[in-house]
Amino acid sequence: MAKLYFRYGAMNCGKTTLLLQTYHNYEENGLKAVIAKPSIDTKGNTKIVSRIGLEREVDLLLKADDNIFDIVKKKYKKVDCVLVDEAQFLKKEQVNQCMEIVVKLNIPVMCFGLRTDFLTNGFEGATRLLEIADSIDEMRTICRCGKKASFNARFVNDKFTLSGEQVAIDGKDNVTYKPMCAKCYAEEKNKIDKK
Repeated sequence: MAKLYFRYGAMNCGKTTLLLQTYHNYEENGLKAVIAKPSIDTKGNTKIVSRIGLEREVDLLLKADDNIFDIVKKKYKKVDCVLVDEAQFLKKEQVNQCMEIVVKLNIPVMCFGLRTDFLTNGFEGATRLLEIADSIDEMRTICRCGKKASFNARFVNDKFTLSGEQVAIDGKDNVTYKPMCAKCYAEEKNKIDKK
């Protein structure tokens, strides 16, 4: 029986790389995998791009009001897996539609994304995935101090910040992200709080 999977982790933990590896494994075995990502993720335009240089054109660039279930059902006659990058940007209803793909079409859906934003608030898509996914796995990466990183620290012009919209794409407008452990994140936050 197919399942809805959610693989989450802080920035730089290898989510997109794992998605591309999974796609390759399906393709190498003569199976059809479909790659989707929300259009709000403008990094790479119509491609998914990993930090180690791997990239691939997406099959589905999803707008916020797209019904992923209807698209997969109508557009593809034979699909063995749906892979979703940047799944935190999905709308709640789109996550429900991913579950419909699993239940009604018996196609596994593997979602990869962040759990929380730079302020440690949940994303709509990630929150829904944590509520309904059949399988949830944390992918790990390390902080600058060498400890396990769970937070996504936002930097603008190389300075830690706690301001801005929830979504600011890495690499645009001098925005970058670094994975941090709770202690290092709190230390950076305290520097701002003291100002």
